[in-house]
This record gives sequence, structure tokens and C-alpha cells, in this order.
Amino acid sequence: MSKTSTAARAVYIVDGSRTPFLKAQGKPGPFLASDLAVGAGRPLLLRQSFSPEQFDEVILGCIAPGPDEANIARIVALRLGCGDKVPAWTVQRNCASGMQAIDSAALDISSGRAELVLAGGTESMSHHPILLNQRMVAWLADWNRAKSFNARGRQLVALRPHHFQLIIALLRGLTDPLAGLSMGQTAEKLAWRFHIDRDAMDHFALRSHQRLTEATDNGRLGEIEPIFDNGGHLFETDDGLRRESTLEKLGKLKPAFDRPVGKVTAGNSAQITDGAAMLVLASEEAVKRHDLPVLGRIVDSHWSALDPSQMGLGPVHAMGQLLKKQNINSEEIDYWEINEAFAAQVLACQAAWQDSEYMQQEVGLDKLPAPIPDERLNVNGGAISIGHPVGASGARLVLHLLKTLKQNDAKRGIASLCIGGGQGGAMLLESAS
Repeated sequence: MSKTSTAARAVYIVDGSRTPFLKAQGKPGPFLASDLAVGAGRPLLLRQSFSPEQFDEVILGCIAPGPDEANIARIVALRLGCGDKVPAWTVQRNCASGMQAIDSAALDISSGRAELVLAGGTESMSHHPILLNQRMVAWLADWNRAKSFNARGRQLVALRPHHFQLIIALLRGLTDPLAGLSMGQTAEKLAWRFHIDRDAMDHFALRSHQRLTEATDNGRLGEIEPIFDNGGHLFETDDGLRRESTLEKLGKLKPAFDRPVGKVTAGNSAQITDGAAMLVLASEEAVKRHDLPVLGRIVDSHWSALDPSQMGLGPVHAMGQLLKKQNINSEEIDYWEINEAFAAQVLACQAAWQDSEYMQQEVGLDKLPAPIPDERLNVNGGAISIGHPVGASGARLVLHLLKTLKQNDAKRGIASLCIGGGQGGAMLLESAS
């Protein structure tokens, strides 16, 4: 179990922005992952009092950059005008890649290695590739070696239908190779373990859409920067929002991962989405030197690991150990953001949080923490309604939580995610006020 602390020097988040999160529509969307990061980053940098060349580094989380986006952080840094001399690097921790980028930036600032860092996450899930299977790859290698007419004829005769079976990289990536379960199947396991019924999941999903609707209509999503595609089409809001959603409509959806008896559906799961979120992190010295406003401070973070088949409980482990490390009671947390990978997963986290046996034996907490109240959890909606561009969500959670603390004149919050492969990440944040 790894532990990280950012206590050496104070680390501040100065500002941040994100793109609208755009639901995948069955074909590649209008933006590559680098386009999205630039779309979030450009207006963010234009309003700063320092030039992009003054960053010490750029760190970006991304799970599957495109073939023309190797070390996507460097590509984004150059496109944003950071110049040739600002180094940039990319991190990958599955769904928490964006949070990992922020944590890595915070550690560099707290240790004195950096003063100003641009960090965040991006993902264009609609552009995740479709791959050839290994038999086709081997056939192509033999075809390339066959030089004569007869040799190539024999190769053509050897072609079979199975050579043309394609691999959808997104589906393969959302399946744990060791547990042999898709992420949705792990959510089903948690639903059975904690006796979470379909009605509770659908109620949670509906609430996510209702809360996002209210937040959108009341101007609480000021972190979103509009973006235009090459055809001049404007995208201003998260387009996965289903304002017309009802329990009746959600109840008609069939199980997506465990047919016919499962409870997890497309309606109570996070959406496949394209999006990016970028944040500016600074030391106290940089804040003073550039006269920067402060959105909030990163107090600490924690990364935990657990059985991959139970990966959805990762936030419980990370948040529990984070509070223990900081000697903070859960009642002292004003707002919580837990990524809504699945309704069943968040509900299971709330249930495990109040299970004394689980918290003692699995998490290592002797004292049961106070409940995570519904009215303080994901108050403006979550990934079920907003979407979950896997490389970006961790950064979005951190940015949005700080905005929520500021809007509500609150002091302290925790952002957390479950992570495919059996991990959890959590970050403790304090507002500037």
C-alpha cells in the first residue's frame, strides 16, 4: 500500500477549466484527446498573469492517446505555447490518471522541484482503436514475407473468417485480465455483496441527472469552457445529461453485464465520454511572485489497492486511510466527490463505509467513521449524468470539488475514484477561504 504526502511545502490550485463532456455516439467524435486538452487549457492559460513558458512542467493523465499522440502531454504543452524548454510527461493509472497527474505535480512542488505546473487529464474514448487479432497479424507478417505469385496465392487461400474478427480496444481495456471480469461485472458483485437492489441503483442514477440539471440551469458549472469543432459546431454543456429521465424509463432497461438476472444497466452506469480537465498548480512562492488567486490547497492524497474483482470499493480504502493519516473525522469533511463509475459501486462504498467488520478487517480502521451523507455527496451530479472520460475524470473531480467548496463557503472536501485493476485514489482538499 503506497502513501504519499504533500506536507513539505504548501501546494495550491490556482485555477482550472474543463471541456464539456461529450457522450460517444457510436463513431469517432469530433475531437482527439489532445484537441480536448488544448480546448480546456487554452482559455485557462490566457487568463493567467504569467506566460506558458514559465511552467516548470506539464503532466497529463491519459489512458489511450491516439497513434499520433505519443507522450500526449508534450504535444499538448507545445500546442499551448509552453515552448521547447518546458518538459512534459504523461501518466496512466486507469480511471485515476487525471488525479495521478495532479498528485505527481503536487509532489514535485512540495519537494521544491517545481514552482508552477500545468496538470490534468484527457480522454477521447470514442477514438479508442479497433485492433486486428493475433491470427490476422501473423497472417499479414507471412503475407509480407511472401514474394512470389504462388506464395501469395497460398496465403490468400489460407484466409479464414476468424482472421477478420476485430478487437474493440475499449471493451478489452474495461475488462480485468486477471479477474476475468468486466468493470460492470465487478459492480454486479458489489451489488450482490451489499444487497443493493435495482430500484436503489435507478434512484441514484435519476438523482445524478436531476442534480446535474439543477447545477447546469443555476450556473454552478463555470469550469466548463465552450469548444468548437472543425465544422464550426459549438459544444457548451455536458451532452450526456438526460433531463427527461424517469424511474419508469430507467426501469425498462435490460441488464448490460449479467443477463438476464443482473441489475447494472446502461442507465445506472457511467457514460462512455470524451473530455478533458486542466489545472494550474503553484507553490506559495509562485502565488506571491505572480499575484495569483488561489482556488484551494491540496492537503494530502492516498492510493490503496484491493482485490481487482472488488475494485469499486477502492474509494473506501483510499478515503479511510487518508482520514486516518490526517487524523480527521469524516464529520469534518464538508463535501465528497466519489466518481460514479456505477450506481451500484457508489452505493456499495457508502454501505461498506458503515460496515464495522469491513472497515476494521479490510480497511484497517478500528473506529467506524460517520456516514457519507447523500446531501453532501456528488451534489451537482456525477459520471452517470456527466460522463466518465477515463483519463480526465480524476482531474474533473478535483476541480469541481474545489468549485463546490467555494460556492458553498465550505472548508474541506475529499475527491475519490475506484480504479480498474483493484485500486482506489483519494485527495483531501481545502478551500482558499
